[in-house]
Amino acid sequence: MDLGREPRNLYGSLQPLIERMRAHRPLDLNAERWRAAHPDGTFEEWAEQARACLLDGLHYEPGPLDLQAETLERRERDAFIVERIMFNTTPWFRVPGYFFTPKHVPLPAPALVVFHEWGGPMLFGADRVVGEPCHPAIVEHRAGYTSGRPLADWYASHGYAVIVIDAYHFGNRTPRGVGGLPTDYEPNAMSTQQIWATQDRLRDLLYLGVRQLNWAGTTWMGVNYWDDSRCMDYLLSRPEVDGARIGCTGLSGGGWRTNIMAALEPRIKAAVSVGWMTTGDAQQAYNIAGAIGTFCLLPGVWNRMDVPDLIAMAAPKACMVVLGQNDVLVPPLGYREAARQIRAAFDWAGCPAQFKFHNPPKPHCYDADVQREALAWFDAHLARTPAPAALTVSAAP
Repeated sequence: MDLGREPRNLYGSLQPLIERMRAHRPLDLNAERWRAAHPDGTFEEWAEQARACLLDGLHYEPGPLDLQAETLERRERDAFIVERIMFNTTPWFRVPGYFFTPKHVPLPAPALVVFHEWGGPMLFGADRVVGEPCHPAIVEHRAGYTSGRPLADWYASHGYAVIVIDAYHFGNRTPRGVGGLPTDYEPNAMSTQQIWATQDRLRDLLYLGVRQLNWAGTTWMGVNYWDDSRCMDYLLSRPEVDGARIGCTGLSGGGWRTNIMAALEPRIKAAVSVGWMTTGDAQQAYNIAGAIGTFCLLPGVWNRMDVPDLIAMAAPKACMVVLGQNDVLVPPLGYREAARQIRAAFDWAGCPAQFKFHNPPKPHCYDADVQREALAWFDAHLARTPAPAALTVSAAP
């Protein structure tokens, strides 16, 4: 298998056994294999079965929703109003986040769920993509990945209502009082050195958290998908939002959450997934340790379907996948084959123009160029009149 790069995480003497196990998978719900095995089957029949398998593989059903939403703080900016909010996603989770209302555009406006990435300081979740001023650790993080911009502010300044929440085990939802962590802490009051020292402890606790979730009968992605889906309920509760024009986007782990959201959430109309698309076979041989996080662990799913099937089953939603040519997270063979499979599925669904693969000569990032491509995609598919240029958010110096 020519991955296009040297493998990074081969498994020594156990590698041949892993490859034999992977080859033994039926992959009966991979779109391409299912179509070949069911020549009279339709795209809709396949997608319904694939979604059912994925939803079951999340191992989570939180039941009826009572949002009980509240606004904790409201701040006026030149291009938007930002509110610090809190709402229920389940009977046991009350989740903090931010909601943006754009100014200078007709309301109700189209809306985006913006997901923060996985990599970076775990003490910050939504705050990575929201607001200024911010902690020096976040300034440094944004400089490396988003051209210095807080993505939520940037999209709001271009006429979109935006919601962002902390993922489980990030930001205000990090564990406290375990593993040497205090029972309470305020990240903005900590030095950068303290932030990264705490990061080491949080990473040590991460897989303890996954085992705890599994023992509770669920998965990390199950918890986060349902929290992300509840963001849709919050958006629909706001009169400022046009519920027929909602999209989602994110980088890296946020790109993965975008993939899942596009696959399963029927109220999403458009998506831009950045920095996480590949095939399982290519990824296993190339980079498991550096790329496969807790959000990917779904027993009972990857023996039946593959990562590109997440976007494939989203058709006819408008989906753009972005993967940089110099992104070392995934190998060229993986993202090229994934794009080929997704394109074939959108052709099968009868909506080829609804999928775009953008492969710029860039590393793992959601920088200013990618932001412009993503904005153009959302503008085209969520039918928004472009905001005046004077309202854009500039990159940090």
